[in-house]
Amino acid sequence: MAPQPEGTPGPPTTVLLFGATGDLARRKLLPGLLHLWRSGLLPDVQVIGTALHDHDRESFVQMAREAIEEFSDDAEDKKEFDEFAKRLWWADSGVDHLLAAVAEAEAGLTGERLRLHYLSVPPKAALNVVEQLRDAGMVAGSRIIMEKPFGVDLASAKALNAAIHEVFDESQIFRIDHFLGKEAALNILALRFANGLFEPMWNRNFIDHVQIDIPEALGLEGRAGFYEGTGAFKDMVVTHLFQVMAFAAMETPTALDPQSITEEKNKVFRSMLPLEPANVVRGQYDGYRKEDGVAPDSETETFIALKCFVDNWRWADVPFYLRTGKKLAEGQRIISIAFKEPPKSMFPEGSGIGDDGPDHLTFDLSDQAKMSLSFYGKRPGPGFRLQKLSMQFEMEGTQWAGSILEAYERLILEAVKGNHTLFTTADGVERLWEISQPLLDNPPPVRRYAPGSWGPNQIHQLIAPFAWRLPFERGWRESH
Repeated sequence: MAPQPEGTPGPPTTVLLFGATGDLARRKLLPGLLHLWRSGLLPDVQVIGTALHDHDRESFVQMAREAIEEFSDDAEDKKEFDEFAKRLWWADSGVDHLLAAVAEAEAGLTGERLRLHYLSVPPKAALNVVEQLRDAGMVAGSRIIMEKPFGVDLASAKALNAAIHEVFDESQIFRIDHFLGKEAALNILALRFANGLFEPMWNRNFIDHVQIDIPEALGLEGRAGFYEGTGAFKDMVVTHLFQVMAFAAMETPTALDPQSITEEKNKVFRSMLPLEPANVVRGQYDGYRKEDGVAPDSETETFIALKCFVDNWRWADVPFYLRTGKKLAEGQRIISIAFKEPPKSMFPEGSGIGDDGPDHLTFDLSDQAKMSLSFYGKRPGPGFRLQKLSMQFEMEGTQWAGSILEAYERLILEAVKGNHTLFTTADGVERLWEISQPLLDNPPPVRRYAPGSWGPNQIHQLIAPFAWRLPFERGWRESH
């Protein structure tokens, strides 16, 4: 399917939101669907919520109203909620209730409608929902969005994919990773492939190493039960950081279409060497074992840093350093490309050359998309003293409501349009679990770290002789 022009609205759609009373639905999905509707990107949408909790349509609408008030930051969206509420429906659990709610929601509507099933449910409940949809006859022509994790190892990922494929074709399945819905993730593609300046240098001859750094200041936020059986690696690295890495490492796709981009991402995964436990640092913040739902002798990691390699002609011997964790010094989402330093310096001792490390091209993947390019320049004045300079770029917003979409909003819209560019595939997921197996079989010991730090001390040995790029040495320029 060819990409559609920016701003093209999605087709008439009925969204079946499973787990509609959960935290994700309240924080992101309901506010996101309201925004997509109000901005004209999903102008003809009906939303059917369903969950195990007791609700009827009236109480579900009230819950949605409270969620919008608390979590939406768009005043115009809030003003239009009463009109949007006419598009909200409720289905009690069970096939018969689901069929009745769909008939009610779509009564009087003409023309073909797409049905989008969003599974905002725990992984163990996903297959039950898939079976319900099969029994209800709601599979043909529909699409399904699935939340992570996509298995916990190679065997479970294969079993999960096989079970889903008995009901849904791979082309109907959208495995969601909200990091790839961010504007800055797409900016990586734009910067690499639309500019003759960067692509010729985007290889082992000019790049020394790459860092993908996603520390989180937040803790478990009530998710200890889920996290205890998952940990930072399964929760974040396989589903998030490796996916972002693929955009940074992929070859030029033959076209800007989902199939071509997915092929290049999967080539990156196939080229990755198996993870070596010696190149991994696992950590656990002090106090984790006292959290509700956590075993007193838990070895679950709340922090992970690792070094991995993409073993192809472009990237051979270039290390990729990945780091993420809970309760760290601050929350950031950074990709940093470190360029090789000149092979020999003509500058005298004391000039400052090399004092601040190599030149970097840095992407900030936060909601306010930014890029920074650092390099050495001469300090004004007598003598020849060098200092690090920085050029910074910030994506400015516009007044159009659909111009800047929150990550989940973008991904829901892309799924409605059938665009797989920002989603992973069964083959990609299984390959990532395959290269992860040595680490899963022989994990290194969990190191302790203090909340508010940058993780265990061993992370510095992992990246030596260089250093992690967080926090930024120079703040972003303030807009004028």
